[in-house]
Amino acid sequence: MRILLVEDDKRQAEFIRRGLEQEGACIDHAADGELGLSLALSATYDLFIFDLMLPGKDGISLIHDIRAKGISSPILVLSARNSVDDRVQGLRAGGDDYLVKPFAFSELVARLEALHRRATGLAEPDQLCVADLHMDLQRHKVCRGDCAIDLQPKEYVLLEYLMRNAERVVSKTMIMEHVWDYNFDPQTNVVEARISRLREKVDRPFEQHLIHTVRGIGYVLKHGRQETD
Repeated sequence: MRILLVEDDKRQAEFIRRGLEQEGACIDHAADGELGLSLALSATYDLFIFDLMLPGKDGISLIHDIRAKGISSPILVLSARNSVDDRVQGLRAGGDDYLVKPFAFSELVARLEALHRRATGLAEPDQLCVADLHMDLQRHKVCRGDCAIDLQPKEYVLLEYLMRNAERVVSKTMIMEHVWDYNFDPQTNVVEARISRLREKVDRPFEQHLIHTVRGIGYVLKHGRQETD
């Protein structure tokens, strides 16, 4: 899940970013409304988290501008303003939910999950399965057959992205956007390096390989041989 966080409080933003990345999300951060709008218009996000009191362009104006551009991804408003009028203003501007600061991080995660389910129209699965590869999304556990697979955080997020897009070829750019943030150099070999490490754990010990390279395009996770390997 890719999320844009627009929050000018550095400590608050870092707390949210670190926590959501541990939950497997990819977070882009802007400290003011103008940069937030620029990022929102330059990439595709599953969710937005906006503070209301922002330098430059305030949160209400930011929401108005994004909705005016036809962007419909859910927006969670974060604000220390807790009056009924403030909440109504945020929701009427185009926000989908409103969370008052200070908040419990577990509630933030639950609200984001609910917004994402509502937007996609699908219930969040407890597990992802491709052939004999299983990922427990609740416990963050991966196994292949009876063998547990120990993954580093980014390896887990990468595998989750591939499994959620099973049978679909995903490009290096798509992987970069969803697993890493917008600051990564597109010329870096970080994707190839992580795919290689993932293969060592997920494919190499097993007879049937699941992660395939589609030359000149990207990668696909599927059961069965990929002719373009």
